[in-house]
Amino acid sequence: MTKIKNSTVLITGGASGIGKLMGRKALEQAASHLIIWDINEKQMLETSAELGKFGSVHTYRVNIADLNDINSAFEQMQSDGLTVDILINNAGIVEGSYFWENTHEDIDKTIQINTTALMHIALKCLPHMMARNRGHIVNISSAASLVGNPKMAVYAASKWAVTGWSESLRLELEQVNSNVKVTTVTPSYIGTGMFEGVKTHWIQPIVTPEKAAILTIEGIRRNSVFVRMPKSVYLTPILKGILPTRWFDTLVGKYLGVYSSMNNFKGHSIKKEEKSTTE
Repeated sequence: MTKIKNSTVLITGGASGIGKLMGRKALEQAASHLIIWDINEKQMLETSAELGKFGSVHTYRVNIADLNDINSAFEQMQSDGLTVDILINNAGIVEGSYFWENTHEDIDKTIQINTTALMHIALKCLPHMMARNRGHIVNISSAASLVGNPKMAVYAASKWAVTGWSESLRLELEQVNSNVKVTTVTPSYIGTGMFEGVKTHWIQPIVTPEKAAILTIEGIRRNSVFVRMPKSVYLTPILKGILPTRWFDTLVGKYLGVYSSMNNFKGHSIKKEEKSTTE
């Protein structure tokens, strides 16, 4: 089991949404330091003031799409005497439109923030974790990494990459008998505003931010390989494995309405705001 008590926890996109809630829960479980990375400095400072009553909070304004920003933040953290024990790669963005409606810049930004940033940040944390033979990396992917969905092609691509990389990293660490753990989180839509306007079915309800935070923190504590929410997400790989593709499309797309869930999307589109949002 991973001990949150006396650990230093870094959460990207930690100023709002489930990032903020996970930060609070980590402090409530006696984490020694909470490190928040976010691009929204005002919101980050407000969150720091709010969570400061629960423990030690450190904030760094970081654009995770910029490797120079990532490197600078780690240098500053080292100067501040902070070494990451638990990394929660939480920050992410979405563009809810058909693939051909995206610009090249939309594609690059989504992949940079949702995919490559997670790898760069993990690569900065891993040497210290492996040297101490302890640590935990948590990658917030998505149920969209398990099934394609119209109007989120680039987002789905970024999350499929995260799930594949996260699983491979876990297996690599196990292969060399490292005690560094990896947890991949694949939630369906979370009610943070990021996916405002989506239409869900009873079998795949919107997950509350509080529930998402609780399940993720519990998954860290238990060293869970996967944390999937709601429970119906666990059925997706099974159904895809046993059903012909067209049958799966009919069941999931027509009868469960998954393929039309983004039709009325109004969330934090990257065309609407030039800042990273959080899951």
